[in-house]
Amino acid sequence: MTEELAEFILGQAGSSKRFFVAIAGPPASGKTTLCVDLEKNLKVKTSVSVVAMDGFHFDNEILKQKNLLDRKGSPDTFDVTSLYLLLTGLKTQTDELAVPVFDRENDLARSSAKLVHPDDQIILVEGNYLLCKTDPWNKLHAMFDHTISISSSIEKLEQRLIQRWLDHNHTQEQAIARANHNDLPNAKYVIEHSIPANTTVQN
Repeated sequence: MTEELAEFILGQAGSSKRFFVAIAGPPASGKTTLCVDLEKNLKVKTSVSVVAMDGFHFDNEILKQKNLLDRKGSPDTFDVTSLYLLLTGLKTQTDELAVPVFDRENDLARSSAKLVHPDDQIILVEGNYLLCKTDPWNKLHAMFDHTISISSSIEKLEQRLIQRWLDHNHTQEQAIARANHNDLPNAKYVIEHSIPANTTVQN
């Protein structure tokens, strides 16, 4: 499936100097895995770079000021304006541009942690809310040449999200509470507020 999707994207990109692909979907739907696999397949024939929405988390100090720390990962805990400005800059890029990367171990975004080169033809942009029709996320839509949405049932997402917290040494009760407090509401938000994608992948 990923090989076929990569070939399709290459065909769509053609001889374009820069081609943006959005990979969106709820948390635990498999976005990062698909992004890694796509990057690997695309790199066989062209140059690729990845920009992850998670790199644009507001710092924890800002989230504390906004009283949003316990909702980190929800739509209003990201610096969407900076993501928009970066994508705008990448559209006409002539020099190396540095992009932020989210450090999960330390729970923070590291600025200027990765370089995007001017000759990278395809930019994979990965994140939960990229196709959300709500403001300010909707201003990103015009940036994308092709959009991919990963679809999963809410039941599958719940199982994966609970397992994710169990893998981080939470008890069953804690894992269920964490999933229900923030992760599942975010997943439902993505499902209910996203526009249709050009390509939908079932997972």
